[in-house]
Amino acid sequence: MGHLNLPASKRNPRQWTLLDIVSAAFFGLVLLFFLLVFTPLGDSMAASGRQALLLSTSDPRQRHRLVLLVEQGHHHKPIEACPANSVDHMPCEDPRRNSQLSREMNWYRERHCPLPDEMPLCLIPPPPGYKIPVQWPESLHKIWHSNMPHNKIADRKGHQGWMKEQGPYFIFPGGGTMFPDGAAPYIEKLGQYIPITGGTLRTALDMGCGVASFGGSLLSEGILTLSFAPRDSHKAQIQFALERGIPACVLMLGTRRLPFPAFAFDLIHCSRCLIPFTAYNATYFVEVDRLLRPGGYLVISGPPVQWPKQDKEWAGLQSVARALCYELIAVDGNTVIWKKVDGVSCLPNQNEFGLESCDESNDPSNAWYFKLRRCVTPTSSVKGEFPLGMIPKWPDRLTKAPSGALVMKNGIDLFQADTRRWTRRVAYYKNTLNLKLGTPAVRNVMDMNAFFGGFAAALASDPAWVMNVVPARKPLTLGVIYDRGLIGVYHDWCEPFSTYPRTYDFIHVAGIESLIKRPGSSKSSCNLVDLMVEMDRMLRPEGKVVIRYSPEVIDKVARITQAVRFVLYNIGLHEKTLVEASVADINVRLRLRLSYHFTIDN
Repeated sequence: MGHLNLPASKRNPRQWTLLDIVSAAFFGLVLLFFLLVFTPLGDSMAASGRQALLLSTSDPRQRHRLVLLVEQGHHHKPIEACPANSVDHMPCEDPRRNSQLSREMNWYRERHCPLPDEMPLCLIPPPPGYKIPVQWPESLHKIWHSNMPHNKIADRKGHQGWMKEQGPYFIFPGGGTMFPDGAAPYIEKLGQYIPITGGTLRTALDMGCGVASFGGSLLSEGILTLSFAPRDSHKAQIQFALERGIPACVLMLGTRRLPFPAFAFDLIHCSRCLIPFTAYNATYFVEVDRLLRPGGYLVISGPPVQWPKQDKEWAGLQSVARALCYELIAVDGNTVIWKKVDGVSCLPNQNEFGLESCDESNDPSNAWYFKLRRCVTPTSSVKGEFPLGMIPKWPDRLTKAPSGALVMKNGIDLFQADTRRWTRRVAYYKNTLNLKLGTPAVRNVMDMNAFFGGFAAALASDPAWVMNVVPARKPLTLGVIYDRGLIGVYHDWCEPFSTYPRTYDFIHVAGIESLIKRPGSSKSSCNLVDLMVEMDRMLRPEGKVVIRYSPEVIDKVARITQAVRFVLYNIGLHEKTLVEASVADINVRLRLRLSYHFTIDN
């Protein structure tokens, strides 16, 4: 067979030199650069990389890098949505995480937050078919089923009048386990023994509240009830309460004090809340006593009050009430009503529970991650005139400076200046910024840095309620807020809040950067990116956020809003405002979240 004659250059393949390899690599990198910069491929690859960063919790360095990019405005794409199964996610009340913890004193059902580096940076999505919530006051009686497609409570409690499914709605007949015919007749019965009407009672705490029909019914009497329950097998009872527009938060009475100041509530109510008040040497009853205002009322309805086979528990409950010198008002069927005496604690030297008065080193209003104590808070440990009958009735108590304001130097003057300041500012919000304050579109409101509650007081005539949050790192002014007849909690904003997603229509924050600063230091304990992601979690679609601070901080926040998918309205408010005896320019920015579909209005 003949051979094909080829040129020598074809017969011997060329040997690649080092220069050839370097040249090829260079031209390949140039080609890749043009593909990434000038074609959609680059955007797609970048988005994929960002998603891996957003959801990664294995390498804190990656997370820190992303936070820095967002803060500097170099992360131009929105933060991605969390997985679809996270629509009800509460980071600090995650049943999967907490189920591994001890069940002693319900430790596993309290707050247990992941470390900041373990928190994925993503935005909680709404459930499929989510609709803008039914407006107040219609929401008290019905909500969209698609917003909370959880039928468990309706199936289990429908015969007790908690809630029922009706077409596209859940409806709420107003019932409860101890009042299946509705809260109204039950409250009318209580009114035979305690002053439900007339303004004597204003702040109430409903423990183990179900869907909060008791608190919802008291609103018509001018009584502002904060309802709480843990995240339990019913899954979403507090979420139902907030969707209805009733003040509520997720809490558990376990090993720590509840996050409220001493003597905060005029009325404390338990309707089959199943709290073992006499357990652990009456520790839980003592915590209730810390929270109840002298002259206030305690109502327990259901077990063990005259309950079959619970004679021992009922006797023990009466014994601890006698040890604390509570006045028995009435025992009506399975309901008992006590009144807390006004005056110095009358604990006897000996009692079967070993109770004694707390010493002066115990601040009874220190209640953020504060371990429960068995000692009883004497009324003399809180300065001021705070018993019922000595403070003004509602609504007069709203505007009169409480003596508790004296916890700060020049407190009365600060209180009065704060009231005037927020009256003026809220008028500006309503008249100029088109925030819908004062309309049924805004029902659930949060003030993240409440101080004396001046912002909430300026909204008192609106169809809204305000969750006043006093940061745990700041002066403990929450007692003043309760003296005014308003409600709120302590909280550290370097942790997620104890509420379900999509539960507030309006969030207000003055001094946002101060929420993350270490006391007495210019350094931060956490970052604004995580804080604004948490604000997004709490905010309802089409909800609004107003942020007040210095121009430098506002510019930093504005960069973050692009990643959190808020629409930014550049509304500037320049006014001379007294801030710690100095005059400062205060910028205001309004942010509007539009349910994962965002546009910028001109």
